[in-house]
Amino acid sequence: MNRKGRTAFIFAYLAPAVLLYAVFVVWPLIQSVVISFTNWRGLSDQKDYVGLENYERLIKDEAYITAVKNNLWILVFGGLAILVVGLLMAHAVQGDGKLAKVLRATYLIPHVISLVVVAILWAFLYHPSFGLVTQGGEMVGIRQPEAGYLGDLDAALPAVTLAFVWYAVGFYIMLFAAGLKNIPSDISEAASLDGAAGLTRFWRVTWPLMWSVRKVAVTYIVITVINIFALVQVMTRGGNPDRRTEVMLSYFFEKGQEQGRYGQGAAIAVTNLALALGVALILMFVFRKNPEARR
Repeated sequence: MNRKGRTAFIFAYLAPAVLLYAVFVVWPLIQSVVISFTNWRGLSDQKDYVGLENYERLIKDEAYITAVKNNLWILVFGGLAILVVGLLMAHAVQGDGKLAKVLRATYLIPHVISLVVVAILWAFLYHPSFGLVTQGGEMVGIRQPEAGYLGDLDAALPAVTLAFVWYAVGFYIMLFAAGLKNIPSDISEAASLDGAAGLTRFWRVTWPLMWSVRKVAVTYIVITVINIFALVQVMTRGGNPDRRTEVMLSYFFEKGQEQGRYGQGAAIAVTNLALALGVALILMFVFRKNPEARR
């Protein structure tokens, strides 16, 4: 096949995928950006151009600022918890004992359950009267807040974050377990012969060799947290109490769907995308060089 024929073949092979991506991803994205510059109410064809007015409102909107802060709070504390628990559990499932076998059979179950079901399940667990978390805490001397975990101004966001970690961590256990499996056995044996064990072996051998897995895990956590919605929407009815659990997409839902302000809603969606892309670019810069590639 000559060069012209190869080019035609590649174009024909990629064209359907590119067309689908353009229709279902690029075009809706362009439409969202255009709508964010209008005051469109969603029920008419009239779209008055308002320029950057929707974005200026967001900057001055305390509820939106709170939503961004809550997204970042879940990202820092929830993301850190996911990484630590995921690594510990990934080590735990490597063994051949009964506990390791039970963990391997069950750790991914929360992640395959519908997020709406997870939200309802945890709402029951936090129920002030009969919730297992509530009852279990009181049995060991931990008294729940008067308004319940999901009704308390200080406890609501940590409670939602804990539910999110429980739901998401299974995927990262699988990811880290695969990374541990890919470490060459001769390196592990050499580390054992050199006397490296416990935390020393983890920091000197295991952690550096999992650079590519860490890159994928951190990037995916950022995308997942910034796009969190259903859990908050169901557990706290869209950010209650007093917006203490409000996140960007629950505020987007409120503005766009409940209040019919599609222009402002589109502006929130665009800033949500910009934030995700910005953090992802920062991560790509941080992880731009594999330290193990120089060895």
